[in-house]
Amino acid sequence: MTHSLTPRDKGNLPALGAPPLIRLDAYVAEDGSTVVNGHLLDMGGTRPPNETILDAIAMFARTLGAPVAATVIDRTAQQVARLRVHPDGSSRTIGEDEDLPPGRERTAAEEEAFPPLARVERIIQHAQREELHAAFVLASALREHLTLRRGAEDELSLEARAIEAYLAYLRGDHMLSTVLALTVARIRCRTDLNRAAPDVARATAAWQRLWDEGQVATRGQELLHMWERLSAAGLLQEASHHAMAQAVRSRLAQGGRSVPQGSAPAAAALPAGPGQASSPAAPEDKPLKPTRRGLRRFTRRAGRSPGQSS
Repeated sequence: MTHSLTPRDKGNLPALGAPPLIRLDAYVAEDGSTVVNGHLLDMGGTRPPNETILDAIAMFARTLGAPVAATVIDRTAQQVARLRVHPDGSSRTIGEDEDLPPGRERTAAEEEAFPPLARVERIIQHAQREELHAAFVLASALREHLTLRRGAEDELSLEARAIEAYLAYLRGDHMLSTVLALTVARIRCRTDLNRAAPDVARATAAWQRLWDEGQVATRGQELLHMWERLSAAGLLQEASHHAMAQAVRSRLAQGGRSVPQGSAPAAAALPAGPGQASSPAAPEDKPLKPTRRGLRRFTRRAGRSPGQSS
């Protein structure tokens, strides 16, 4: 089930006059699903995602009576676009040199207006209703924007990626779940080895469902290295973690044959509090093209009716 974005819902509005300027965020998934400020939008049949996004942001601008800034991550085009949308419905894309400079104050203000943990609660609600596609798209949007804003190694970015990995697991996309969970485990092993074992366990749980022999071998070798590193540091303190490490060794020794479906259930990802410094994107993240001026799909002249772009 999708949710139409209603700008007069005060819970969806940025704080009026909050310094510095708070931007909205939007996300277009590879399948065209569209999210604005943590809400999955009803596309109204066959409407293009860019038109849906422009209409939603223009409604915010009209409600606020002022131009609205927006950052759009569009995975269909592998681009990030930065926009200014005005109350009259007109919009233009801007270059990075025209955008507001990043900073902790702005990030804190934006996240106070649109709290990440409130978005996590919405994701969990979708998952509990078994609306796994909606939950997964919202989790992907949250992870993408947190990573863009804070960096891949930030605590909130990591937890959003872990939630995304778990939802991919629930959907049966074990390859994607493994890639996402391995990225979390890899970062955790590099930045906080003492906390890495549960993340390596989650990655192992997804990896155990893989059937492709090449992926089993490649990903399994990385998992084995992680388990051995944790063991050498004396950080394998739970019997289940010892069992999972041994399961990886055994499967690799047997040539990557699949393990029984009932073994090693995935551990649920839980949100955590804000982290600290940012870093470059994780290796598996598909790179986004730099922002360019003049992206026609996000440009609209004044007086154009909703759904009409320049």
